[in-house]
Amino acid sequence: MATLAKQTRYQPIGTPDELIARARALVPVLRGRAEACEEIRSVPAETMRDFAMAGCHRILQPTRYGGAEAPLATIVDIQSAMTSGCGSSGWVHGQNVIHNFMVAAWPEAAQDDVWGAKPEAFLSGILIAGLGRARKVQGGWRLSGRWPFVSGVSVCDWCLFSAYAEGGAPGAEPETWQFILPQGSFEIIDTWRAIGLRGTCSHDAKVDDVFVPDHRALPLEGSRGGESPGTKVNRAAIYRAPSYALFSIVQGSSSLGMAQSVFDAYLAQAQKRASLVSGKSVADYGNTHLKLGEAAASLDGARTILVNAANLAQAIAEAGRVPTMVERTRWRRDGAFAGRLCMRAAERVLELAGGSGIYDTNPISRGYRDLRSANTHISQNWDINASNWGRAALGLAVPDNSL
Repeated sequence: MATLAKQTRYQPIGTPDELIARARALVPVLRGRAEACEEIRSVPAETMRDFAMAGCHRILQPTRYGGAEAPLATIVDIQSAMTSGCGSSGWVHGQNVIHNFMVAAWPEAAQDDVWGAKPEAFLSGILIAGLGRARKVQGGWRLSGRWPFVSGVSVCDWCLFSAYAEGGAPGAEPETWQFILPQGSFEIIDTWRAIGLRGTCSHDAKVDDVFVPDHRALPLEGSRGGESPGTKVNRAAIYRAPSYALFSIVQGSSSLGMAQSVFDAYLAQAQKRASLVSGKSVADYGNTHLKLGEAAASLDGARTILVNAANLAQAIAEAGRVPTMVERTRWRRDGAFAGRLCMRAAERVLELAGGSGIYDTNPISRGYRDLRSANTHISQNWDINASNWGRAALGLAVPDNSL
């Protein structure tokens, strides 16, 4: 009866097609605020209100709370639209997409904490377990640590932290646990001053011996796919998919939007720009056509790779099986390679843009800097993720315990 009450209590946020349309409608709005977002080093309050109204960050949220439970490939369209408007705002939006998805694996009581009173809640998080320590106590855990790169931490309602559990067997690998904390229970340390993604407020977050109840703690195993506490109430196939292995699809889609913004900005500028030296229209140069073609093909290739990766994950989840390590590492590999293609597209455009393209206020410069920063994310590191797939394909152990 409780589950039925939930299903009728929350207003559905919309169909996947409706959410994609809303994301695309926000593109010019986000572009108009992109410079201000960089200046204040945070997502503007009006943008967060727009995100809440549009509800696109809820595409993977369970329908029990009004979410869309959309197919995984929807990520590509929504995230690439958001980051084509503003790289920083869109990046934070992506954190909300993936962390909403992650919370669906937690016990129902934790989901009620996060979404019960505010189904449009914003979430952030960080998976660097070695920077946190968790001690088991009666009824819960005591959590401490300091984590960097917590994108969106200043504008979230809840934040997910990872830590090693104390008290394991001597010599054994420490067990990784995840914890959900509300805004106000951790300290935000202003550290984020970077070459790109300047508006993501990716500051450090510090937790000082905070109590976390048992229902808001989950071993990392619960995010690996298959059955988790959350699948007892969230029965859709996508909730059996491994969230951390799919992280690269979100980040790769974010990179796609940033690269698309660079491409679009150049097209708009080149059609009315003449060379300061020759006075000739830059659109007439042969190398312009060649490099634009390469950039466009790179963008199309990145999109195809990301959609195919998401569809494969969807098919495996719908078949009711747990993905193999080769498949898990493939998603990380493909997301990282899509990011490389996006970087290639942006570099071709920057070569064409000339001196005007390097001004901070030029959308080409901003998009390029954001994309370069996005591709430093561990999930987008080509050497690591390609190597992990290669090891898995050869039957060797993969050192990344989040997979």
